[in-house]
Amino acid sequence: MEPSHVSHPNFYDFLNRMRRPAAADLVRSIKSFIISFPFQTSNAEDDGKRVQDFLTMMETTIKEHPLWAHATYEEIDSAIEGLEKYIMTKLFTHTFASSSEDAKLDLEISEKICLLQHFIKPDHLDVPRVFQNEASWLFAAKELQKINFFKAPRDKLLCIMNCCRIINNLLLDISMSTNHTPAGADDFLPILIYVTIKANPPQLHSNLKFVQLYRKHSKLVSEVEYYLTNLISAKTFITNINASSLSMDESEFHRNMQLARLSSEITVNEPSGTVQLSEGSLPIVRNKYIYVEGNRYPFMEAEARDLRLEDVQQLLGLYKQVVTKYRMLSEALRQLSIDENQLLNNQQRQDMKEKMKQQLEQAGNSGGTR
Repeated sequence: MEPSHVSHPNFYDFLNRMRRPAAADLVRSIKSFIISFPFQTSNAEDDGKRVQDFLTMMETTIKEHPLWAHATYEEIDSAIEGLEKYIMTKLFTHTFASSSEDAKLDLEISEKICLLQHFIKPDHLDVPRVFQNEASWLFAAKELQKINFFKAPRDKLLCIMNCCRIINNLLLDISMSTNHTPAGADDFLPILIYVTIKANPPQLHSNLKFVQLYRKHSKLVSEVEYYLTNLISAKTFITNINASSLSMDESEFHRNMQLARLSSEITVNEPSGTVQLSEGSLPIVRNKYIYVEGNRYPFMEAEARDLRLEDVQQLLGLYKQVVTKYRMLSEALRQLSIDENQLLNNQQRQDMKEKMKQQLEQAGNSGGTR
């Protein structure tokens, strides 16, 4: 299995060839495409088509170029992979999560997954007990969580592939060791859904859309297409999940979702006000986001110059959430303070009663003695 952190082995060979004087015409074409790209107003689908058309055109050009004279198929393929990585890294800010609708969907999916994490178990997705292996699934989830570390479509796709291969290999190993019926898509997809919920990968919608639009279409075939399609199906399932989708009573589902919302609204982990972070929970900064223990905090590391007009809607929504949670927390603390004061007053009154009783008893005893 190819590690998700490994770049294409010949990417730097592509860059070195582009530095040669003989590549001047190719460099001009690439620079012209990158510079003109942001100025052509269009939607994401049109942008994807422009990238695909440019890659196809450049593939033909590279095949006929003197720098790749007598090159093998693998060398030509490596050059196109390098070109895709280069231009998509340069165009990343213009192509990834480029609309307010994408940001909204990312936030909605992430928040829903946060709620589902409170109560979803493999049994709710009808995963056979023989295939349940939470420890191994954790490795698959970790691969999926790496997806925002990368900007190139191929590298993001590798994270998806590595996650799915871990699940598939585990299913094959269990089937062979237990003489169980070989696992198929009906076994694979529920586990992928569960792993996706456990991972809550950042900007899931935008990452899948980015890979679909900007990964060279001729590469989205066979095993790659199968795994990508399954993750898209997992995302769709999670987006539309309800009691009828799960092995769960409807009233139980709604009760669990409500409890999860309440738990998410107010969480007091450290009464002392000091939060100790373990080594594994240190903040991870990615683009404009901070991740702590799997929770996403947008814009925490952003500068004013990083913000776009499309970010305003998301910022307004986040502001409203913060104010709502602050009001609920303040009310809870105020009520707690009132309860404590009442308890203290009750205790003081009880102490006074006890003291008066003792004084009366002492006075009575003194009178009897006389």
